Amino acid sequence: MRTLPPFLEALAMGPMVFDGAMGTLLQSRVTGPEDFGGARWEGCIDYLSVTRPAFVEAAHAAYFEAGADVVETNTFQASQVRFEEWGLGSRTREINRASAVIARAVADRF
Repeated sequence: MRTLPPFLEALAMGPMVFDGAMGTLLQSRVTGPEDFGGARWEGCIDYLSVTRPAFVEAAHAAYFEAGADVVETNTFQASQVRFEEWGLGSRTREINRASAVIARAVADRF
């Protein structure tokens, strides 16, 4: 007998609530270029998973506390092509991994 992965089992029980606008929530926490590691990377929201992981962690927690069943990683524009525009192309895997680790840790807490 084949069993479904846990996510599909949960989905089979009914609608699930996903998190909201991660970038907007993170931008509300940013106080200046130093949060991005300097003016060079200001606006690279995905990079906050490396420079300000506590911001990203708090955002995920806020969505769970508000009733979300699922959070997505902070990787909206996290492709190597996009990171090349910021001079971060060689760090694509690191940034994506940091985002996934943060989301997983918060999900495990909830």
